Amino acid sequence: DSNMMAYLTMMAPRLMELRRVLKPTGSLYLHCDPTASHYLKMLLDMVFGAENFVTEIVWRRQNAKGLAFTRFASNHDTILMYGKTNERIWNPQYKPHNKSYVDNFYKYIETETGRRYILADLTNPNKDRPNLTYEFLGVTRVWRWTKDRMQKAYEKGLIVQTKPGAVPRLKRYLDEQKGTPVDNIWDDILPISAQAKERLGYPTQKPLALLERIIQASSNPGDVVLDPFCGCGTAVVAAQKLGRQWIGIDITHLAIGLVKRRLEDAFGDSLQFQVIGEPTTLEEAASLAAQDKYQFQWWALGLVGARPAEGKKGADRGIDGRLYFHDDASGKTKQVILSVKGGHVNVPQVRDLIGVVEREKAQMGVFITLEEPTKPMRAEAAQAGFYHSEVWNRDYPRIQILTIAELLEGKGIDMPPMRQVSQTFKRAKKENPKDGEQMGLIEG
Repeated sequence: DSNMMAYLTMMAPRLMELRRVLKPTGSLYLHCDPTASHYLKMLLDMVFGAENFVTEIVWRRQNAKGLAFTRFASNHDTILMYGKTNERIWNPQYKPHNKSYVDNFYKYIETETGRRYILADLTNPNKDRPNLTYEFLGVTRVWRWTKDRMQKAYEKGLIVQTKPGAVPRLKRYLDEQKGTPVDNIWDDILPISAQAKERLGYPTQKPLALLERIIQASSNPGDVVLDPFCGCGTAVVAAQKLGRQWIGIDITHLAIGLVKRRLEDAFGDSLQFQVIGEPTTLEEAASLAAQDKYQFQWWALGLVGARPAEGKKGADRGIDGRLYFHDDASGKTKQVILSVKGGHVNVPQVRDLIGVVEREKAQMGVFITLEEPTKPMRAEAAQAGFYHSEVWNRDYPRIQILTIAELLEGKGIDMPPMRQVSQTFKRAKKENPKDGEQMGLIEG
């Protein structure tokens, strides 16, 4: 249909650019819905060459899509994997053995240690090996190892003869095995449930474990990972956690703001990364506001660590963003309502914010404006009084007006310490990166 053609038309030049910047040792993973996978595979065959197709990964979702009484329920997404050359990096991945396999094969348990093991074959399938043909524990065979190595293993208790005359066998412990090799059917990584701690509220958020498996399989520490549609930043968080360098690209300031906040929450202030494409001057902010008021809103909210309050454009009911804090023993969440204006501002808009704060039973309101506010606007805000925090024993202006110029200079909201418990986007889990801190780059 026309929507699919538009999507493929958009993807084609981007895939060509991705192939251009991909190293000979690199791989491309493209996640898609099964309704698009066959179109994208043809496109990828043309861009990368059919000979560089590696595999089609089926990521099984536990929650089936669709009604099973009208058709077989759709229960998977597709990940297409391509290389640029046959030099691509490959690190095999493993998952724990399932219980039935362990119970059926690792039947023996050491009394002293409790370790499970199997008795593996020590004979050599190649019968024409005179140097490995000898008698051991009364049995002559063509063995896999030299006699000296066999003797040392026997002295360590690793070789077992179940009865005199029986062929000696090797103890192979379960805890020394890497596990079951991961194949191209991934049914051990669950999608993020609505109640999961990992969930941030971003609609297309992928599980961190999914991106960690991909990054570990096709890169090494210090390599660069590129996510050109980084969304809420799962790939860059996984890359940072695994000691890779990374570049994340997205076209919305909503996504860029979320990635920045997620990285700060997960890795702290010590993480160094550069953001390219965000306004850094008042003139650039004005240009963004003129181009797209919603992008301007999302960017401005990001300056104070807030997130959009509503999911639909034009349905904000006077609320562009929210912040939350706790400042008493009750544990009750308290909120700050934010209103962002990129055009002409006036006193009625401040009065509107005061009304929204009262309607929402919020503690404070913040009016963010590109244009300099008038004296009557500031007077109207001052008349709203103060919010008193018992914990901090101080008053905070109930309605505050902040200009974009002030925010760019580093001024922030005068409020009790913030706690992100937003229902739109939640605080990311703290992560511990491997192999030290890596440099990152976010492009908007």
